[in-house]
Amino acid sequence: MAVLKLGTVDMGKMPADKGEFLQPYHRWMATHLRDREQFRDEANNAWNDFVEMQGKEVLRIQTFLKNKGFFPNCQFSGIYGYGTQAAVRLFQEYVHNIEGDKSIGAPDGIVGDNTWKHMMRWEAGDIKNTWAQFGIDNPSQEYKDWMAILNAAKKHYMTAKNVILDQIRNAPSTGDTLPPEEWSFDPRETHLIGIRRHQEVARQDRENDDLFILLIKGLAFTFWGSTDPSSKMADRTDEAFLVEGQHKYRLSWHKISNATKIYKALRPYSKGVLVYRDVINDNALTDADIKKGLDVPNMTINIHWSGDGGLNFSAGCQVIAGRSYISPEGRIIDCSEYSSPSYAGLAQGRTRGAYNVLSDLVVCYNQLGNNRVWYMLGRESNLSEIDDRFPPDFTKDTVQKLKSI
Repeated sequence: MAVLKLGTVDMGKMPADKGEFLQPYHRWMATHLRDREQFRDEANNAWNDFVEMQGKEVLRIQTFLKNKGFFPNCQFSGIYGYGTQAAVRLFQEYVHNIEGDKSIGAPDGIVGDNTWKHMMRWEAGDIKNTWAQFGIDNPSQEYKDWMAILNAAKKHYMTAKNVILDQIRNAPSTGDTLPPEEWSFDPRETHLIGIRRHQEVARQDRENDDLFILLIKGLAFTFWGSTDPSSKMADRTDEAFLVEGQHKYRLSWHKISNATKIYKALRPYSKGVLVYRDVINDNALTDADIKKGLDVPNMTINIHWSGDGGLNFSAGCQVIAGRSYISPEGRIIDCSEYSSPSYAGLAQGRTRGAYNVLSDLVVCYNQLGNNRVWYMLGRESNLSEIDDRFPPDFTKDTVQKLKSI
């Protein structure tokens, strides 16, 4: 079978205007990248041309991915675009780590002999993705628990006195940061929860020791990383700490002007998010910083990759480690075999590991035409204040398990 990858096009499906076809996906890039009529193949640090091939193998792959539950919003274009690449990686990830069949190789988004064999095995055995049994009307229990906590948080903070939330309410401009009265937890939307720990502890080289929960299409996936900046990554001494509360984000790109590093990430939706500045310059978020008040909305606080978790890649962004995650089945998934610690490993066949799972889920499971992700950031210490269904050491213990891989 032919090897198919990002940029492959079925016979007769080549777009008349390649730039127009790519515009919806590339419009947030810097101009010199946006105008390239190529796909950004972040899997191997390359830019891929459109390449027309004989037959209709791309359509066959898209039909398979749709039928097996990996690509609900597939449009059957016959073009191996970003959605098809993401869905292929999810399939490869599922076979490799949920089924436990390592013969498929690393989830790289390329359909070669190994991936074709497993697709044919699934077709012959009428196998389906078990994640697809869940949805908006049939969510998993963990999904329901986290959504209950989010709604309990809104109810609690509508009346409870809170200095940070009062500052948001009184800010001249809140941008993409919402006051509690406007928090929304619609199950039709995708939600990401960040649980912040140790933000008040002064650390020049901050660790990845926070937890992230992705709630999407009735499923809950757990990741780890950092919600706070490492001063070594910042280009100014008063590094930014994202304010706690709900923020509106969208699927976009990180490193938007760098042709060799740009990759899919979440960015503030349109107006920027509110942050505190480390005005005391002690590499921590303290009461003194909060007392100084909020900075203006900031468009650079992205949600992106943090290598394999060994180093904190944040200069103020929310960052996700690639070494491991927890699947909806509650299993800790080890991606260390193929997750790269840095950009250098990507050109050598390694991937962004668990971070790709988060990014690919948003690409494939968000409703068609919806690039939104609602991000809720809170403190570990507030979980027990809001809801008692999780034990006091839940966050600490979960992060520890994920980091031990």
